[in-house]
Amino acid sequence: MTEATAGAGALKHLSDEGVSIWLDDLSRRRITSGNLAELVATRHVVGVTTNPSIFQAAIGSGEGYEEQLADLAVRGVTVDEAVRMMTTADVRAAADILHPVYTATGGRDGRVSIEVDPRLAHHTEATIAEAKQLAWLVDRPNVMIKIPATKAGLPAITEVIGLGISVNVTLIFSLERYREVMDAYLAGLEKAAAKGLDLSAIHSVASFFVSRVDSEIDKRLTVLGTDAALALKGRAALANARLAYEAYEEVFAGDRWTALAGARANKQRPLWASTGVKDPAYKDTLYVDELVAPGTVNTMPQATLDATADHGQITGNTVTGGYAQARADLAAVEALGISYDEVVTRLEDEGVAKFETAWQDLLDAVTKSLSSKGVDAE
Repeated sequence: MTEATAGAGALKHLSDEGVSIWLDDLSRRRITSGNLAELVATRHVVGVTTNPSIFQAAIGSGEGYEEQLADLAVRGVTVDEAVRMMTTADVRAAADILHPVYTATGGRDGRVSIEVDPRLAHHTEATIAEAKQLAWLVDRPNVMIKIPATKAGLPAITEVIGLGISVNVTLIFSLERYREVMDAYLAGLEKAAAKGLDLSAIHSVASFFVSRVDSEIDKRLTVLGTDAALALKGRAALANARLAYEAYEEVFAGDRWTALAGARANKQRPLWASTGVKDPAYKDTLYVDELVAPGTVNTMPQATLDATADHGQITGNTVTGGYAQARADLAAVEALGISYDEVVTRLEDEGVAKFETAWQDLLDAVTKSLSSKGVDAE
């Protein structure tokens, strides 16, 4: 037995509990070195998610992209086209590596996600057009297009699902917005059904962000500094996620869903995103061990995946029995004068802004690379 296989006991247990393990990272080097294939073979990884920050780190380093950058420079492409050619090439290659998983799971897993240009987050029609273009560029049945859960993103989700394109809804922080996301998904399935599309071929996940909620609320609890405030640190994010799962159970047991299920539609699974622990005082597998529930996805950065394999403690379902406590924890935070609505709105705005910044940094890095090869990348 290899060391990697021996260390995967907790990951296997997590998978056996109905949690799909997706890697929250991608790079050309990870693909060409065989690392991604190894993670699929030995670490129960059954999907990959990307975002502008991940691509900025990967392509910004330049490692593995030299030949493609040289070809793009010779062609005189714009920097936007160059970035899209490189990112979609990575996603296409990853999708090919994961295609056997996609086939074995009937399309449930084996998925690779790529995000629409974050600068379009508040523009519905442009997001729809970009989603269609990305699906066409990657041209793999196991791609998922990531659309942010902004107000403008909601109707885009409906339209894109209605076209039969699978969607990963990202940047969800609030319970109210999550319900709107599920509603947008169901509306999209209804549109697809009206067109006679095969609903069984359409899949979706809803990426509910975790650690950033604790980071923001813990900061405010620390400022308050009372015993009651400090006792609530590290509780809000788990409470928020658990109540999201309760909402998922409710929506996907309702009459509207039942009609779609009869047409072989797939549930939109909750995906726990931002599961890397930000506070070193917390166990580094906190957002894995404490968010185990059937029919979910946990997308982990490499460090969290390794930590879970090494010392994760998977003890069965740690979500569905905690709804009452979750409500009490969020109510206690509110009672201290910390506004839940204000926090989640701030986090959504910051999330979009961070991805816009990362995307601009990526564009700047690629512009520099193309220019160094004698091309003016307008």
